[in-house]
Amino acid sequence: MQFNKAYFKLHFLVILWGFTAILGLLIKLSFIEVVFYRTLFSFLALVVVLQAGKVGFALPPREMAKLVLTGMIIALHWLLFFGAARYANASVSLIGLSTTTLWTAFLEPLVHKRRISIVEMFFGLAVIGGLYIIYHDAFAYGLGLLMSLGSALLAAVFSVLNFGFVRRHNPVRITFYEMIGAWLGTLPFLWLLAEPGQDLLRLPSLADAGYLLILALVCTVYANSEATRLLRQFSAFASNLVINMEPVYGILLALLVFGRSEKMNAGFYIGAAAIITVVFLYPVVLRKFRHLKRA
Repeated sequence: MQFNKAYFKLHFLVILWGFTAILGLLIKLSFIEVVFYRTLFSFLALVVVLQAGKVGFALPPREMAKLVLTGMIIALHWLLFFGAARYANASVSLIGLSTTTLWTAFLEPLVHKRRISIVEMFFGLAVIGGLYIIYHDAFAYGLGLLMSLGSALLAAVFSVLNFGFVRRHNPVRITFYEMIGAWLGTLPFLWLLAEPGQDLLRLPSLADAGYLLILALVCTVYANSEATRLLRQFSAFASNLVINMEPVYGILLALLVFGRSEKMNAGFYIGAAAIITVVFLYPVVLRKFRHLKRA
């Protein structure tokens, strides 16, 4: 019973993550301002969380610097993710992000200096096939798709980096320094991508402020801290299967919220179904493949 409760809660958290692309479109600010305020509100909230929990902020300067730099990678990931939703739509942004698991499968061997397995190579090629179907049939969304793939690659990078950090430091403290890094990483883009005659940073409207608080406090601080705690109750295999539901939940929510603007042609859904199938099958096949190798 306790396991089922944790399992359903993890699904709920994945739904919250799937909702982030929708919030990014509901907010009327630029996608750079969305990331700026999301990271600002998140690290300010984490100050309160760390103080209330009496966790403390102290870390060796070298570790602190690593976390801040990782946060800058997170900033680029979110900029590309929300940018993809603006240049295409939420569905395109989410389907590109669904490739994170497979990007991670290719990056981990490089970090740990081992060969990429035949299984990983096969599934990587299968995802490329699905992306080709989408890109060929929905070329108008090509830029958004490329941005979402870049976002997924960066998500894989910081996931691999975080694996080492979580083993050494408190997860909330890690998130705090990464959010500082993400906020700092967003600042240059306010200047670089500002339109002539437009303010570098606009204050959010009352409605936008509400959406930003949900994005920062619920979808970032709460979801990330709860997921870190819950994932300790599951195997990597079980947790990956649940987290892979994010694009499915996100696309369904986007269709409910935005309706016609999220409806894509048949090629998109064929390609998306192929990618999601591959992402779900990958951990199952890899697990069996490793079991056979041990036998």
